[in-house]
Amino acid sequence: MKVLFIGGSGTISTECVKAAVAFGHEVCVLNRGSKNDTLPPDVIQITCNVRDSESAAKATHAHKFDCVADFISFTTEHLQKNINVFRGKTAQYLFISSASAYQKPPRNWPITESTPLCNPHWQYSRDKIACEELLMREYRENGLPFTVVRPSHTYCDGNIPLAIHGSKGPWQTLKRILEGKPVPMFGDGTSLWTVTHSSDFAQAFVHLLGNRKAIGEAFHITSDEAITWNQIYGSVARALGMDFSDLKLVYKSSNDLIKLGKEYGYDFEGPLLGDKSHCAVFDNTKIKRFAPGWFQQVTFETGIASSVAYTLERAELQSEDPTWDALCERVCGCE
Repeated sequence: MKVLFIGGSGTISTECVKAAVAFGHEVCVLNRGSKNDTLPPDVIQITCNVRDSESAAKATHAHKFDCVADFISFTTEHLQKNINVFRGKTAQYLFISSASAYQKPPRNWPITESTPLCNPHWQYSRDKIACEELLMREYRENGLPFTVVRPSHTYCDGNIPLAIHGSKGPWQTLKRILEGKPVPMFGDGTSLWTVTHSSDFAQAFVHLLGNRKAIGEAFHITSDEAITWNQIYGSVARALGMDFSDLKLVYKSSNDLIKLGKEYGYDFEGPLLGDKSHCAVFDNTKIKRFAPGWFQQVTFETGIASSVAYTLERAELQSEDPTWDALCERVCGCE
């Protein structure tokens, strides 16, 4: 099959591109070309800004695809432009939504694909919900062959899942842990969370490509491993050569963190009240029916060890973040 990835160089999509190539598909990637150095050599690169519909139409006018996988539409405006460009050029349009779109707080566990979509705390999630509604209208009214995929918290090497962090990434928090300084944690750290390695996500995702039974359907793809935030930080500590007992976690309510964060220019309402402060445990029965034999292969303990080692080896991932450091000092009462 001929598959186009819109994006293709991000945390999730990079592994999906690699998995599609390994599956034997002819793979094209459409993006601005700034981060394609890690792509397999036989991937066809189409360089343009997909937000410029005229440019995207010209760049793809000679192509027809079995599947188009859209990883970078975040609003209905983005999505409608892409639909207009690729309408009639693909037999399947896969839209990457978000598991944060599920009802907050959820009324039942585990979360399934039929859990209502409603998030009053995070515009990002509401925009993804609106995109899903647009796809359903296009499907009903114009026959657009869509499939929705909802990742949860997915990570890769150099991408470290933390409860909250600054705008420059996780490094400043890792640095504080290594220096024995306190770091903030919402609640009491005992809520359950699901973290998925991007390679595991990709191995399930490729089974949806070209799958006619997936048309008009939605799927989430997550780990089956539900762990507490305390356990997550314990694994991070061990990856740093320490232990949970070495951590100085300072527990604060989500509302307190949101209030303090605003003073430093951070908006934590969506990431906390709209996501992480609620337990997230998923039922993966549906994707396992479409991806026979698929199961989680990378435990969090193994995956985070690799991710932390990757970060420690690369100076470019170790950006100082004085604003985040100052917030941590304020939250943890060190001022």
